[in-house]
Amino acid sequence: MLEIQNLTKTFGNFKALDDLNMTVPTGAVYGLVGPNGAGKSTAIRHITGVYRPDSGSVTLDGEKIYENTAVKSRMAAITDDLFFFNGANIEDMRKFYAGIYPKFDNELFKKVGEAFDLPAKTPIRRFSKGMQKQAAFWLTISCRPDIMILDEPVDGLDPVMRRQVWSLMMSDVAQQGTTILVSSHNLRELEDICDHVGIMNQGKMLLERSLADMQGNTVKIQLVGEIPANLQVLHRTDSGRLTTLIVRATTKRALDILSASNLVYYDVLPLSLEEIFIYELGGVDYEIKDIIL
Repeated sequence: MLEIQNLTKTFGNFKALDDLNMTVPTGAVYGLVGPNGAGKSTAIRHITGVYRPDSGSVTLDGEKIYENTAVKSRMAAITDDLFFFNGANIEDMRKFYAGIYPKFDNELFKKVGEAFDLPAKTPIRRFSKGMQKQAAFWLTISCRPDIMILDEPVDGLDPVMRRQVWSLMMSDVAQQGTTILVSSHNLRELEDICDHVGIMNQGKMLLERSLADMQGNTVKIQLVGEIPANLQVLHRTDSGRLTTLIVRATTKRALDILSASNLVYYDVLPLSLEEIFIYELGGVDYEIKDIIL
C-alpha cells in the first residue's frame, strides 16, 4: 500500500503541499485529479522519491521511499516530461532499464514491442511526442513493477493507441496485480479504468474514496417545487420552474427525502466523475465562471 501522511512541501513562500494525506490500496487503479496547480505533480515527485518531504512521510508498504533504492526498484514512472539518453534507441534504453530493475522481463519486452511499430535503430529523441510516450510505456511495463506512477500518460497519443495502452495496463493489473497511480485531466477516460479516486485542491486532499462510493454518494436531482431543507446542496441551477441540484446523498437517501416532500415533480440521476469533480471543487470557490463576450 502506498501512503502519504501529513506531507508538507514549500518552495520559498509557496506551500505546494499542505498536510496532504493519501492512500493508494495495493492492486488498485487510483486516479489523482485536481485543477492546475493543485499539487498533483509535486505529490508524484515525492512518491517517486525525487523530492524530500519538508515534513510528513511517503511510504510503500511501510517503508520510506526517499533515498531507498530497494523500494524504488519496485516502482516505475512515466512523467509528463519524458527523459531518454541523448542518441539512445529502444535497445539502448532496454539495456539500461534491465540493469536497474531486477524483474525486467525481456520476453515481455519482445511481446509488447509487437503492439508498438517503432523504428528500433532511430534515436528516441527524434521520435514524435506520441512515439516517445509509446516507447516509455513499452519500457515501463517490461520492468514488471509492483506500482506504476503515470502523469498524463496518454497525452499526445491518437485514440487507437490510447486504447492499446490502456488495454496493456489493465491486462497487467488483472494478471500481475500491479498497482497503478494515474494523474490525468481526462476524467472521462479515468472513469473507465479507475476504482479509486482522489481529488486534490490547493495542496490538500479534498476528497478520497472508491469511485463506486463517490458516485453513490453524490447525485443530481431535478425537481419542481420547494427544495427540501435537509438536502446538502453542492450546486443549484434554475431553468423556469425546473430546478437542478447537485446533492451529497445516496440515491436512496435522496429519494426518501423527495418522496416525503410536497413536490410537483422530481427525479434522481447519476453523476459522472467529471460532474463530481466540477461540483466538489465548486464548493471551494472553483467553478466555471459566466463571462459575457
